[in-house]
Amino acid sequence: MPAQTPARPMAPSDIAPELRDQIQKIPPIPVSNALFRGIIAAVGRLPMGTRTYEGVRLERHTTPDGIRLRIFTPERGLTGAALLWIHGGGMVIGTAAQDDPFCADTARELGIVVVSTEYRLAPKFPFPAALDDCFAAWNWLQQSAAQFRLDPTRIAIGGQSAGGGLAASLIQRIHDAGGTQPAAQWLFCPMLDDRTAARQELDVINHKIWNNQQNRFGWRAFLGREPGADQVPAYAVAARRERLEGLPPAWVGVGDIELFFEEDKTYAERLKAAGVPCTLDIVPAAPHGFESIVRNAQLTRDYLARGRAWLRQQLVG
Repeated sequence: MPAQTPARPMAPSDIAPELRDQIQKIPPIPVSNALFRGIIAAVGRLPMGTRTYEGVRLERHTTPDGIRLRIFTPERGLTGAALLWIHGGGMVIGTAAQDDPFCADTARELGIVVVSTEYRLAPKFPFPAALDDCFAAWNWLQQSAAQFRLDPTRIAIGGQSAGGGLAASLIQRIHDAGGTQPAAQWLFCPMLDDRTAARQELDVINHKIWNNQQNRFGWRAFLGREPGADQVPAYAVAARRERLEGLPPAWVGVGDIELFFEEDKTYAERLKAAGVPCTLDIVPAAPHGFESIVRNAQLTRDYLARGRAWLRQQLVG
């Protein structure tokens, strides 16, 4: 049996040429620095002014549970379908407003209402705070469907990175709770498995945008314990669920040079093996979250077009 090639640091040449220059300019995010996280949180709370997006109305709403939402409604062509969107940030940083352009484009292109939710962040608020907030947002959207002229059976749940992981866990929780189920799960580079963070041999690769040292901090903050333990609470780690039968159709998008590639690919394969229709979209030479950083690259546009075409098929037909 041939010896495994030792892991090596990621090189600029590993990244797709059309993404390379902008990705290389992104410095490592010091997520373990409490002062940095505090500054990011404070900036996220600042008034954003009046943002406008062509063909889309943006409203801000706070639910009776105190969950802050950003609601994107297309001005024409409303189909009666919707998406609950969950932002990323490694469970420890981020805000719904960071995804405003993505949410507005999705609402306009698909003719769906997009509800982007805030949630409490670790380490101040460890599991299950974030998932509870997302579950409350889902329940509010279900209860408010008539107000927005929505079909409650045509609402998908999606997210990116930590938000994708929360979306996958939320799907599982809703499944077990019963009642109206999500129509689809739309997962961009989802953070699914804490056991990746426990693999210290991955540290040397120093993946761009989100590396394993950052990942370890995020999972430790979220779980309140070291990642990779034998047992974790139900719904805390989507990839730890043993039975995936009966979950809604899934789309999983991921770059093949990013930290989450193996865990995302494995989860997609497990969904398929459980009889869940699942599309796995692998982007060659693309690092974590590239679609949010290099938005104008043709590679990004093609990727988002495929993802939105899949979601349109699930929600609109």
